[in-house]
Amino acid sequence: MLKVNAVPNDAAFARNQAAFCGAGLGLRRSLMDELLANADKPDAPDFLELAPENWIGIGGLQGKKLSALAEHYPLSCHGLSLSIGSSAPLDLELLRNIRQFLDRYHISYYSEHLSFCSDAGHLYDLLPIPFTEDAVAYVSNRIRQAQDMLGRKIALENPSWYSDPGHEMSEIDFIVAVVERADCDILLDVNNLFVNSINHQYDPVSFLAMLPQQRISGFHIAGHFRESETLCIDSHGTPVIAPVWSLLESAYQLSGVKPTLLERDFNIPPIEDLLAELTLIRGYQNSHFATSIHTRRAVR
Repeated sequence: MLKVNAVPNDAAFARNQAAFCGAGLGLRRSLMDELLANADKPDAPDFLELAPENWIGIGGLQGKKLSALAEHYPLSCHGLSLSIGSSAPLDLELLRNIRQFLDRYHISYYSEHLSFCSDAGHLYDLLPIPFTEDAVAYVSNRIRQAQDMLGRKIALENPSWYSDPGHEMSEIDFIVAVVERADCDILLDVNNLFVNSINHQYDPVSFLAMLPQQRISGFHIAGHFRESETLCIDSHGTPVIAPVWSLLESAYQLSGVKPTLLERDFNIPPIEDLLAELTLIRGYQNSHFATSIHTRRAVR
């Protein structure tokens, strides 16, 4: 079985890994031409994120465009179908295909969801894993197996969840236990954290502070739909709102600036609007850097 330290160590891989920073944008086919046209502009995304399941085996014009984008932008991958919490066996063929895709495009960063989306077949939704000690052991073993096959450490995203399938521990305790036992990273979805804090009535900043900060390898940020004062739906279909920007700023203060990805899956606006949100991300990142430098100088 492949081990995590078996990641290819070629020059292209090293460049992609080093360049995975700043503010990125989720890749959508409708944006490909504009992203190519804007690749050399100062406000272009620093990296692009894609779902490998949507691109494995894609050839023709779309495949050529993806290869062209890979020459201009570092790529990261965010999986949709691994179903790490499912009772069904891991999809080993999918993992082999993802490994080949990651190696082909020299991609170092792969993330998935701490949830499940399949049973006898795919359920087309991300469902919560019960927060139990048994689930911690089960999921951690599956994460380790997936990491060995991929030859990379996985970052698991905190999902939004709307039902309680028999929890025995808190959400934060479950996440911390899984990542520590699996020795994996965290992709912190700031919008999901905000949504869950409204739906399940807890303080998101306190939740942030309890995470193992050294395991946070990146952030997602997105918009959501406010159904009522007590119910938010993670939609990725609207601009990011002020409280979520504030929570991102708190995350930077706690764990430092990490690669931050703007997700927009629906109601996709003109690319100028998306680039403007990326500029906001960079503003928070630069502000944190400036504050950190000022603090270090003051300590001296």
